Amino acid sequence: MADATMDRPVLRVLSGEAISPPPAWMMRQAGRYLPEYRATRAEAGSFLDLCYNPAFATEVTLQPIRRFGFEASILFSDILVVPHALGQDVRFVEGEGPRLDALEGRAQFERLREAGDPAIFSHLAPVFEAVTRIRGALPHETTLLGFCGAPWTVASYMIGGRGTPDLAPARALAAADPALLDALLDRLVTVQTEYLVRQFRAGVDAVQIFESHAGVLPESPDGDALKRFSLGPIARMVEGIRAQVPQAKIIVFARGSGLDGHARVVPETGADAVGVDWGVDLAALRARIPATTVTQGNLHPETLIEGGDKLDAAVDAILEATAGLPHIFNLGHGITPQTPVAHVERMLARLRAGR
Repeated sequence: MADATMDRPVLRVLSGEAISPPPAWMMRQAGRYLPEYRATRAEAGSFLDLCYNPAFATEVTLQPIRRFGFEASILFSDILVVPHALGQDVRFVEGEGPRLDALEGRAQFERLREAGDPAIFSHLAPVFEAVTRIRGALPHETTLLGFCGAPWTVASYMIGGRGTPDLAPARALAAADPALLDALLDRLVTVQTEYLVRQFRAGVDAVQIFESHAGVLPESPDGDALKRFSLGPIARMVEGIRAQVPQAKIIVFARGSGLDGHARVVPETGADAVGVDWGVDLAALRARIPATTVTQGNLHPETLIEGGDKLDAAVDAILEATAGLPHIFNLGHGITPQTPVAHVERMLARLRAGR
């Protein structure tokens, strides 16, 4: 019997098929650039209330699908629900972003929940309920993506208490107590592997692992920090997920890892696709990797803000670089709140003109 889910274009691409024009979605597509999101966000109260209320999370996840007809929908949540479930205090300050009680040493680490604590997934139960609701409400042909943060990215927030450009607190802890950082990464690998497995069981078709901080890593004694802190832990997650969900489709977005790093993502993690950030020359990457490798991205979010002829040219360049190759159209980072809705419409019109 044919797999009924394979009429979902994004899943077909993740299985290695080239589709022209490629299917599209956007990182942060459910967000502040949409007036309907802002209205729901105001109704929900806090950002975490929005994440943990399945009805609200479902609504904002569906909003960009209704408006734009993207070929994929991504669960509305946040990478920091995992440290929150581990017992770390997490809050979102309006206009400033996330704040956590910084994990500065072993005392704070020991207060976190152990990986096998059932309270972790009881805490995350509303996320799984939202997944099931979203899958039931989406058009059949629309792929539902789940996600989590990569261990290094999540750990850097947990250690620093917030996002910082140079991730100095996390890198300092790596130098002062590497065993502690390893223990934290190990716990995140274990917990987030199970988190993604449960998202699959709740109804997602594929998942993306966000390594937002692949470009800022501690020094590694062997000289390969990318493998030591980023690709290695992600590879363990991929292996763990596939042990329970053998056909799981997985995208890895290693932002800031450069051309060389992007080329390493699929062979070193076992992922099905590499998300390409806006700083990488997509044509150069495609020339370096096997033709069978699935790519995703890499339109610059600022180009989407600018719009006009520059946006048209950027869309055309991505289509040219990936012609005849398996590719998912996306941005090279998340869409920003100031993006005009009309520019998203123009981008999609340009992309879909050949259909």
